[in-house]
Amino acid sequence: MKVVAATACPSGVAHTYMSAEALERAFKKAGHTIKVETQGSIGVENELTAADVAEADYVILTKDMGIKHEERFAGKKIVRIMIGDAIKKADAIVKKLEDHLGEQ
Repeated sequence: MKVVAATACPSGVAHTYMSAEALERAFKKAGHTIKVETQGSIGVENELTAADVAEADYVILTKDMGIKHEERFAGKKIVRIMIGDAIKKADAIVKKLEDHLGEQ
């Protein structure tokens, strides 16, 4: 499974990066490919390319605040999660997406 994600939190500091790390760790541990763009206080880092988005099975977006340029994900399967869930429940998110992909 290939996944892209964009994370952002209201303060744009710790939780933005903690959620990115948790998602990366969980998806890689499960043998999947993930690329996470962070939209923090210092701007956009690890920006997703059009090719990254096109190749993704799923797009994960944190919903605590708006993600910049969300229109680039039009037509993709989007999963919206709270930033705290990305940090605390990343393994469960992987499992849910694996289960959903298996049903198709």
